[in-house]
Amino acid sequence: MLKRIIYLVYYLRELDTKKAKLFYNTVKKKTGRSAFTLTADIILSSMKYNISILEYFQFHFYKLKEEERRNYAGTGFMYEYQLIMNPKEYRSVLENKLEFLVKYKEFIRHSYASLSDLESDSLIAEKILYNKSGKVVLKNSYGQCGNGIEIISTSLLNQTLLVKKLRKSGNDFVEVFVVQHTLLMQLSSSGLNTIRIITQINEHGKVDFIAARLRITINSLVDNLAAGNIAAPVDLETGIVNGPGVYSDITKKSELVHPVTNIPIIGFQIPFWHETVQMITQAALIEIGNRSVGWDIAITEDGPELIEGNHNWCKLLWQLPAQKGLKPVLDAYLKKEK
Repeated sequence: MLKRIIYLVYYLRELDTKKAKLFYNTVKKKTGRSAFTLTADIILSSMKYNISILEYFQFHFYKLKEEERRNYAGTGFMYEYQLIMNPKEYRSVLENKLEFLVKYKEFIRHSYASLSDLESDSLIAEKILYNKSGKVVLKNSYGQCGNGIEIISTSLLNQTLLVKKLRKSGNDFVEVFVVQHTLLMQLSSSGLNTIRIITQINEHGKVDFIAARLRITINSLVDNLAAGNIAAPVDLETGIVNGPGVYSDITKKSELVHPVTNIPIIGFQIPFWHETVQMITQAALIEIGNRSVGWDIAITEDGPELIEGNHNWCKLLWQLPAQKGLKPVLDAYLKKEK
């Protein structure tokens, strides 16, 4: 009980109050429930199922029965699960994006450079700035959820200006902008639409594929759900999208077609799917200390390439497109730990 109280305090401390108020009022109006009963259900659900306040709304707990609620993996459960599967001593290669790019270089096609590289070597800066895409991406090596990312035209930069821009933005490395496959560009051209594949190393040391999701940008430079974009489920066997695009914002309805391009989402075939699965199977075995990883993959005209790996992969991106709780999938792996 004490542990759950500590979690609840954490959830309240980290709460996005503006978003919570919007969701609260939306659900209160939709369900007709009193403020007392809704608030009580939120607090009790957070305690019982170890979910955050926002997850109560995002998982639609207000309309679920007990047997449906218990199938959802919330923040608390995921934190503990990922701590077991990805111990802290192995996480550095996934936490530090520059370290990741070195470790997984065989699966990465685009060029990149750290701030220190750019400061010390003009040839590296030249290679980065004179690229076919005509753009570069500024990132922080420990950045999360697309925060702080900047995309800039190379026509506006030289070595000195690039270094200055990195320092001013708080970012510490730059990547050549990845140009996605034509089909993904037609689906949405505002940003890079990446594939999230979640893998788990099983008790036999083999790679299990937990899920695949297509993240789709909507007038956004980044494809994260938190930035107002959508995600859709992908069939692991075929690479075909088999469900609508969903938001993490409960005030918005799921999308059957892209709201800007009108391209159908269900039935969309991700190019190079066989090659993508093959690549991730190999990548997942490079550092087996991290057994449960969420991989972000770009699909280009030349095939798939890795963007990053996440030890703390998102429970929303995993479960919301499935429109059901998937905690039993992870429970099965935990049972084998004992």
